[in-house]
Amino acid sequence: MTSADPTTTPTPTPSPARRAIGQPEIVGVLLLLALLAQGKLSSTLDSEALGTWCTIFVAVVVQSAPFLLGGVILSAAISVLLSERVLQRVVPKNPVLAVPVAGVAGIGLPGCECAAVPVAGSLMRRGIAPAVALTFLLAAPAVNPAVLVSTAVAFPGQPEMVVARFVASLLTAVAVGWFCLNRGDRMRLRRRPDPPHLHGPGRFTATVRHDFLHASGFLVIGAMIAAAVNTFVPRSVVDTVAGQAVVGVLTLALLAFVVALCSESDAFVAASLTAFSSTAQLAFLVVGPAMDVKLAAMEAGQFGKAFAVRFVPVVVVTAVLSASLIGWWLL
Repeated sequence: MTSADPTTTPTPTPSPARRAIGQPEIVGVLLLLALLAQGKLSSTLDSEALGTWCTIFVAVVVQSAPFLLGGVILSAAISVLLSERVLQRVVPKNPVLAVPVAGVAGIGLPGCECAAVPVAGSLMRRGIAPAVALTFLLAAPAVNPAVLVSTAVAFPGQPEMVVARFVASLLTAVAVGWFCLNRGDRMRLRRRPDPPHLHGPGRFTATVRHDFLHASGFLVIGAMIAAAVNTFVPRSVVDTVAGQAVVGVLTLALLAFVVALCSESDAFVAASLTAFSSTAQLAFLVVGPAMDVKLAAMEAGQFGKAFAVRFVPVVVVTAVLSASLIGWWLL
């Protein structure tokens, strides 16, 4: 009988992996708590104000969800069928001319805000000037056909709103692109690899699933806030804020930055804010796709915090000024 080698280390028995608590478990617990507390909640749930809130919330979600899904599917299809090399071929060598061309290219290569950030990074690695790629990043989620159609449906009989959104968004993208081109290396941009869901087999379904689930959550939050503003905020407060041109524009610009809606569905939330002027609604539609808290975090991770600190304020200020100028001119 041979003795065991004292230098041999016994193989440790792997411990079973712990399953992380996910969304199904959280929803299940919340439903159980609501069921147990239904006696106390019944009087609150029967209130007229909550009924009005629910009606507005459901209306906004039901109206916008098909356009959100359609925009995500169109974005995923184009991202699979058309590579970034298409943009590289049509962009002029002169970066000053390439910036507006990249902005117009956003019409034919739509994408949601989530996908635009890694695509811009991919364009830079393929030799596109950073200012040109950033122009495309700002334009693609804002001027594509899905967004313009959803805006036309949300504002029936107001084609000037569709035109104003297109012009103000394109103006924002081009102006920021030229600014970044002028600043050059002082923007302190850092580059990182693309996320894995944009590559490999199953890219289409993975992109649709990722973008729709991510964007729909922000849509629900935005619809909840819009319904709350229309239901619970005293009318006198809304009228006071909305009645002042500058304050109304800044209020909806700030709301767009915080709520972080998807550009395929934000028009329905903007249209529900009827107390505000058309220019203030336009500011909501222009600022949101260009810059919000979600995009700021993604750009800080993709291009570096030093870049985001410089880039985010420039985009927000430019978007507000563009919306104000175009709204004064067209609306």
